[in-house]
Amino acid sequence: MPLTLPTMPRDGLRIGTFVKTASPQVVEILGLSRLDFAVIDAEHAPFDRTTLDLMMMASCAVGLPLAVRIPEVRSATVLSTLDIGAAGLLVPHVDTPAIARDVVAMTRHRGGVRGFSGSPRFARYGTLSMTQSLDAGAGAFVMCQIESAEAVANAAAIAAVDGVDGLFIGYADLALSMGLESPQAPAVTEAAEKVIAIGRAAGKTVGMFVANAAERDRFAARGVEWIVLGSDQSLLRQAADALVPTS
Repeated sequence: MPLTLPTMPRDGLRIGTFVKTASPQVVEILGLSRLDFAVIDAEHAPFDRTTLDLMMMASCAVGLPLAVRIPEVRSATVLSTLDIGAAGLLVPHVDTPAIARDVVAMTRHRGGVRGFSGSPRFARYGTLSMTQSLDAGAGAFVMCQIESAEAVANAAAIAAVDGVDGLFIGYADLALSMGLESPQAPAVTEAAEKVIAIGRAAGKTVGMFVANAAERDRFAARGVEWIVLGSDQSLLRQAADALVPTS
């Protein structure tokens, strides 16, 4: 049976969750749920290249698309993440259109700076021709995190970069960049609304992390389509708490 890499869904409301536990079994289990995708949080959780590779194997086994929130914007990091078969990238701290252009170039063989080998998973381990491999590597889903006041000011220019698929609002870091300590502060909400409007006007996917179903519904009603709700850790903790009577 040929290797099939899951691709990131692009149309309509899509719900995923962060994966912060370095276990491919977590991906297998989530693949049996109704989630549309998951995001491996390699920025804030301890994932090395070997573990990420195992997570991608599980992704292929259950057909659950995995994006990776990369820890840094470096060519080598982007290259290795896409070579192992990630369906997309969630890129932190994209504050300027120049950074966005650099990121897109790192994802592309044609017209970019991504190094080529036909042997990794994305190229079906050497079973594709070079042209087929280049085609397979051309569809990486790129979400740029807007998580600073500077990024909000540049959001329209970032959205206009060819190859950027969407804007992802990181409202915790956004609050900190504004000198605030609550993502629910009115100024943060106002900035998020601005980014949502910019993304929608540009025809780009707007994404956001939310903590619960009420936030999911509130932001979905405003046009946020790519929603990351909680994480494997929070889902496990909440399910465990629900087993214990409160009275």
